[in-house]
Amino acid sequence: MASIRPFSALRPRVEYASLIASPPYDVLNSDEARELVKDNPYSFLRVEKPEIDLDRSIDIYDDRVYAKAVENLDWLSGAMIKDKRPNLYIYRLIMDNIQQTGLVTCSSLDDYLSGVIKKHELTREDKERDRTRLIEATQANTSPILMVYQDKDNPDIRIRIADYTSSHMPIYDFTSDDGITHQVWVVDSNEDIRQLTIDFRSLPSLYIADGHHRSASAAAVGLKLRKSAEAPEVHECNSCTGCKDDACLLSVIFPDIEMRILDYNRVVTDLNNLSTDELLKCLEEQFIITPSENPVKPEKQREFGMYLSNKWYRLEFKGTLNSDNQKDALDVSILQNELLKPILGIADPRLDRRIDFVGGLRGLGELEKRVNSGEMAVAFSLYPTSMSQLMAIADAGEVMPPKSTWFEPKLRSGLFVNMLK
Repeated sequence: MASIRPFSALRPRVEYASLIASPPYDVLNSDEARELVKDNPYSFLRVEKPEIDLDRSIDIYDDRVYAKAVENLDWLSGAMIKDKRPNLYIYRLIMDNIQQTGLVTCSSLDDYLSGVIKKHELTREDKERDRTRLIEATQANTSPILMVYQDKDNPDIRIRIADYTSSHMPIYDFTSDDGITHQVWVVDSNEDIRQLTIDFRSLPSLYIADGHHRSASAAAVGLKLRKSAEAPEVHECNSCTGCKDDACLLSVIFPDIEMRILDYNRVVTDLNNLSTDELLKCLEEQFIITPSENPVKPEKQREFGMYLSNKWYRLEFKGTLNSDNQKDALDVSILQNELLKPILGIADPRLDRRIDFVGGLRGLGELEKRVNSGEMAVAFSLYPTSMSQLMAIADAGEVMPPKSTWFEPKLRSGLFVNMLK
């Protein structure tokens, strides 16, 4: 069963919340982050991507980068407060008049190790090492992991949180530059904390939706701290018992029914030595091809859009899958296994530099832009992966292909920091 515990967050003072709160580190490259924060010294990107405050010639994994993160967090702490007692927190995001409301908590390292917290993606060693070094340098979980639970397992959690938000005022309530509203409540009542903790114990599983590298890194640091002579002892706190400060995965946990997954599209640099006509001929074996005068946003599973030579096509997969594996039935897998690999020669999308990925929030216009510029030769739009597919694959212990899901809205970093010491 799922274990959660309260923690004493380092968080922005109210007047600095909108300035400190930043997009996740992994949705921007360094140049984009530099541009975004140039007029905002308080952006938490200066902790999450500290290379933006250093010369561009310095490697992003240089020791000086992590030292800069420590320096920046120390400076930012002057605009933040650390709660004196462990609390739970509620975080609501509103996008296009649709809201999702989650509980901010420390999830259990033991749940992660035992499989109560379920994964669906592989991690890259370089990215995992980077986040591990950041946590070790700052001695903090600096950004939360997006997790999900199945609402049907205990709908009382969602109802209890809704009751709390309707009867209490949020401590933060602001709209970021991208139009998303962020609201935060502090749950500081012992009874409310106790009841929510009990409610979560009824959940058989939690699912990592976004943040596999952050969770793997937090777990690695937690294990190191447990083995270290300096690891905190088990202690009693005001709100829970038997908790360990090192056993923490800073998380925001949402009910699955409130989650929104957008398409995660693909662009490829070349046609693998094929002409446009040759590529279309190759596709005829497995796909029904229909030219379209308008950009193609797939409306159902096994349907794809393709932008090629200034034209859009609708592709409908007509082949038969030779596998009962749930992963192979995903649209991202069909595109990879039936088109990208055998026809365009993309054997491993995690490593091949000929392929790139475009989150659905950027729109089909971004696909056209990438191809029309000559940077890419062809683009593919996909139907979004569903939450039920994600959880079914995680339950089966399987791994989804890379870049299978794009969650919106994104959690902001800097609103909650868990200091390890």
